[in-house]
Amino acid sequence: MGRIGVDLYPLQSGVSLADVTAFGKFLGGSPSNVAVAAARLGRRVAVVTRTGEDPFGTYLRRALREFGVDDRFVRTVAGLPTPLTFCEVFPPDDFPLYFYRQPTAPDLQIHASELDRDAIAAARIFWMTGTGLCEEPSRSATLAALASRSAGTTVFDLDWRPMFWSDPAAARPHYAAALAHATVAVGNLDEVEIATGEREPRAAARALLAAGVELAVVKRGPAGVLAMNRAGQSAEVPPLPVEVCNGLGAGDAFGGALCHGLLAGWDLERIMRYANAAGAIVASRLECSSAMPFPGEVASAVDAGVVS
Repeated sequence: MGRIGVDLYPLQSGVSLADVTAFGKFLGGSPSNVAVAAARLGRRVAVVTRTGEDPFGTYLRRALREFGVDDRFVRTVAGLPTPLTFCEVFPPDDFPLYFYRQPTAPDLQIHASELDRDAIAAARIFWMTGTGLCEEPSRSATLAALASRSAGTTVFDLDWRPMFWSDPAAARPHYAAALAHATVAVGNLDEVEIATGEREPRAAARALLAAGVELAVVKRGPAGVLAMNRAGQSAEVPPLPVEVCNGLGAGDAFGGALCHGLLAGWDLERIMRYANAAGAIVASRLECSSAMPFPGEVASAVDAGVVS
């Protein structure tokens, strides 16, 4: 549940947007990318979101279906344009994003009264993000969706986007309210610091567990990933070596693979290695949604210990 939009990526690497002359158009938005990633791995997935009543919205709904993601919970919002996101590509680690979501985004106009709470409650995994908490009515709808969950796995992707908030202090109470309903929390160092006030990975993971989740996943970029659960188990996994083309979709590929591993009942280390490999594969490619790997690609990368 959450953000969707059109990603416009320059087809020239290392060039300022002021000088780019050609772009590729892709489905984007973190939770929608996670949905695509899970579908690529063979999972049955739907996304709850909103688009504008425009050709970009038509494109996104069609793209979801082509990727095998159920779009029955995707509606249009009159009077608001479908969001666009431009990025600059300066490998290995500089990928500025420019969001066009004015005056607000359709995906922030989800109302609690519109939710299919039975479907949300029945899902084996429900995935939501911090962006969905940034303004009303999306905030209340997201919390209502979380409150409808009494079984299964509920993942809170901390997804900190500072441009959507007035300041970090404004976000923390809403993050705390969502954490009280979640069973899994996933975030990078900046995101866990927003949620908990802790930046050191183990301290942040312990703080997330104390906030109510059963599994805390802290992504540490080039230092790999740390996972800790309430049972006292932990796993620290290094990243796979990769020549980065565009790092923006790596976290979403990681998320889809995390869902796949949780549904499969794998142990922590196996899940983290698999999710790391999925993320590394996408980091080696320009696009995000259409770059999400298939099971054989991830398995090969795990076995080889490197993305070729």
